Amino acid sequence: MPTELEDYLFDLRGYLILEKAVSTDHVRQLNTDLDPYVSMKLGEWRQNVHRLKEHEIHNIIEISKSFEQLIDHPSWLDHINRYVGSDGLFIDEAFVNVRGKGGETRLHSGAHKRRVRTQFRFHNNEFRCGQIVFLLALTDISLGDGGTMVIPGSHKSSLIHPAFNDESSRNGSAEGIEGAIEVHMEAGNALLFVDCIAHGSAKRRNDGDRRVAIYRYGPHWGHSRYGYEPSASLLKRLTQERRKIIQPLAPRRNSAHSIYQFN
Repeated sequence: MPTELEDYLFDLRGYLILEKAVSTDHVRQLNTDLDPYVSMKLGEWRQNVHRLKEHEIHNIIEISKSFEQLIDHPSWLDHINRYVGSDGLFIDEAFVNVRGKGGETRLHSGAHKRRVRTQFRFHNNEFRCGQIVFLLALTDISLGDGGTMVIPGSHKSSLIHPAFNDESSRNGSAEGIEGAIEVHMEAGNALLFVDCIAHGSAKRRNDGDRRVAIYRYGPHWGHSRYGYEPSASLLKRLTQERRKIIQPLAPRRNSAHSIYQFN
């Protein structure tokens, strides 16, 4: 379980950094398994993996066992359960962001929106967060690499950050925005944050690619952000524990061959 200090810092800042969350060998395997998909063109499908956006390859759990292992990895599963709540989990989005030189992400989100899906709540010693983002560094991310930026404490802000009203800030990176800090990580480290924290990224200025795997967890009643459905082959090979996170509410079908049993 998270320590008392981690709970305090998560409540205060809205994020945690988990060092050495994944082993060097596991990171190496993730990159090896990902390599064939990096060349996918925009809109292209390979099996059930999809290049949805310029920098984003979605449905990555379908790629290989190495990505399946991230579903309920012991380095962060207890943290996710603690901050989402104890009623069961669902991953509504799983993708890899591969960003080359010049790539960036605008500042977005913030507690001022007061949305259920991105809420931050704490009551009776229980966290109830609508979405927790788990971001795993697959490459080292330091100065000039386009690191994720967050505004600590903005997950509780009642006011919109003035940068949201600035056209240049809305369309560019989060660099230079008052209160935003850039998170640097070694490959295998992870950034865990509540989705209502204001976040974005710096612009990548270095050569090569920045690679991060992003799994977004929420309560079991959530649904896929972009409508992806797990393939039958994935569901068949997943452990029961992982299957409950990928498809916590299975379709009710009159089938004697269903891998689910309903009472």
